[in-house]
Amino acid sequence: MDVIQYQNEESKWDDYVISSDSATGYHQIGWKTVIEQTYGLKSYYLMALEDERIVGILPLFFIKSRAFGISLVSLPFLNYGGICADNHKAAELLLRKAAYLMGELDAQYVELHHLHKYEFALSTNEGKVTLLLRLDSDPDTLWKSFRPKVRNQVRKAARSGLEVRIGGIDYLDDFYDAFAVNMRDLGSPVHSKALFENLLHGFPDSTRIFMVYLESETVGGAILISFKDIVEVPWASSKREYFQFSPNNLLYWEVIKYACEKGFNYFDFGKSSWNSGTFRFKKQWGAEPKQLYSQYYLSPGALMPEVNHTSLKDRVAIGVWKRLPLRVTKALGPRVRKNISS
Repeated sequence: MDVIQYQNEESKWDDYVISSDSATGYHQIGWKTVIEQTYGLKSYYLMALEDERIVGILPLFFIKSRAFGISLVSLPFLNYGGICADNHKAAELLLRKAAYLMGELDAQYVELHHLHKYEFALSTNEGKVTLLLRLDSDPDTLWKSFRPKVRNQVRKAARSGLEVRIGGIDYLDDFYDAFAVNMRDLGSPVHSKALFENLLHGFPDSTRIFMVYLESETVGGAILISFKDIVEVPWASSKREYFQFSPNNLLYWEVIKYACEKGFNYFDFGKSSWNSGTFRFKKQWGAEPKQLYSQYYLSPGALMPEVNHTSLKDRVAIGVWKRLPLRVTKALGPRVRKNISS
């Protein structure tokens, strides 16, 4: 069994991703182009081969930052990634190759975002979960299973005049308007708009934008990604001045209803910290937590990075960012965000 770097065989790579039970949508080769075109990061896409047949893959991106250090990440900015392999031997060889690259590039660690815990010599952070909702082919059946509070908040949003529209790249400007405002208000650097533009161009058949409007005013929006039998919303935001109308409740219900009608089996609410506000919002829909594993192969003397940004230094930076003008955060945000892996 050998490990080699990807050699422009898109169909061969994606055929493996489709056939593998442990692959996620983020393992698809199209994400290589999306991230490279958006942030110019160098990628190392590794394949484990046995008799010229792929038996494992590991996509990695090299991030070099004065502020955040040097690392290889699978995958940056996204919920999932990491090692995808048919067996223990293939997984071990992929990890060894990643460790070798770490040394060659003088990186401090390899960061892997896993749905399943690998029992290698890896440091592991278990502070994050995703929440999965089992869907029904009949959205009305699922609607009746929700708590009265959830249904009442959705009805409240509709009574307030909020309306959800579904489209593609034609809604990108409106989505980014709401997204950039919300990220600034959270004190978090915003992604480049090019990330979403490249995503929508790269995956036109499996991405949608859901937008919430109050008459002609943009209230909020979400980007939907589908893969196999799962629908996910990795990015969703609403403007705080409209929170009184419960826009997020209407937004998520329309996404869930859409997923039911299209025949998907699961809705993935995405990553949250245990018992955080976003965790409780997602849990109220009946979604079940599923543990996530951020696993690290560390160079000698390196420490596992802080994932939750709870240090005094981080809290001060968040407070400063919240007070910056929106035009400044839109300009500076992508330059900072490209160096933050999680």
